[in-house]
Amino acid sequence: MQDSLTLLGLESSCDDTAAAIVRHRPGQAPEILASVVHGQTAIHAPFGGVVPELAARAHAEKLDICVEEALLQADLPLSALDAVAVTAGPGLIGGVLSGVMCAKGIAAGAGLPLIGVNHLAGHALTPRLTDGLAYPYLMLLVSGGHCQFLIVRGPEEFTRLGGTIDDAPGEAFDKTAKLLALPQPGGPSVEAAAKAGDPKRFPLPRPLLDRPGCDMSFSGLKTAMLRARDTIVAEKGGLPVQDRADLCAGFQQAVTEVLAEKSRRAMADYLAHEPTEPAFAVAGGVAANGPIRAALEAVAAKAGVRFTAPPLRLCTDNAAMIAWAGMERFRAGQRDDMALGARPRWPLDRSSPAMLGSGKKGAKA
Repeated sequence: MQDSLTLLGLESSCDDTAAAIVRHRPGQAPEILASVVHGQTAIHAPFGGVVPELAARAHAEKLDICVEEALLQADLPLSALDAVAVTAGPGLIGGVLSGVMCAKGIAAGAGLPLIGVNHLAGHALTPRLTDGLAYPYLMLLVSGGHCQFLIVRGPEEFTRLGGTIDDAPGEAFDKTAKLLALPQPGGPSVEAAAKAGDPKRFPLPRPLLDRPGCDMSFSGLKTAMLRARDTIVAEKGGLPVQDRADLCAGFQQAVTEVLAEKSRRAMADYLAHEPTEPAFAVAGGVAANGPIRAALEAVAAKAGVRFTAPPLRLCTDNAAMIAWAGMERFRAGQRDDMALGARPRWPLDRSSPAMLGSGKKGAKA
């Protein structure tokens, strides 16, 4: 095994353009030498959500800038790198394609190996970057576009225990914020408003808690929020600040309870495999939500399982996780060539049926 590896990672799957450099020496903790993220919130704010074409153009304009900033931050030349890792899917195809083409150019120009990374694997492997978790561990990947429970057995070995059959929690947060005229991104806005609200005022549903298993659903909760809002507006001619806060608190509490109960069930399935060092990790943008993170931590504590969640800056999309996931693939002897393609869909557990259906481009999740 090579004594030390230094990888450049690129991430452009949605609305964050990122580059990072990660170094790892066997027997030592990995080092994030540089991490640069250029967000696009201001670009998409007037539209109430991410516009794929605008996102792709912004990625094309910012990727080389991010790479240059990362190299300067790490104080390294391109020649100091051992490989280039890039998100090759899943995601908005224009953004993914921008990242893949940029990585190919760097790899070809500098004579470096190229490694395509599944964006979801980047999130799922982050606890190994930050906390050195041993395989296998239970992972709740909970973000704007995805929500699933996985047993992570290796850099390319994932067993899905359950997931959302419709909206992801982050998507539901964003749509709720839009319904209530709160700014995007919706997660932080709803969480902030909920602090002043009463979570018990509105009897919102807890979807699929009455059914066995670890699958989840959030579209019905979003619809219930819409009806509750419309009732208030019809009665009062608008949406008072306190009513908005109560709706946010009720919505957040409903999502928290669903995720906590489903985590209990997933943990029971995971522990049945008798892992030697049991651990429960949470990653993805929704993992940055304080009440949700606290509830999941309590579930792990009750089960006597180690709980870990990445630092907030590594919960949302970033390139350090891509560099690390690429490094794990690289150490396993995996390489890609210039035929590497951009994939809008790319499930981690390819042996399980698609959660959200399938089409010409393959399984969605």
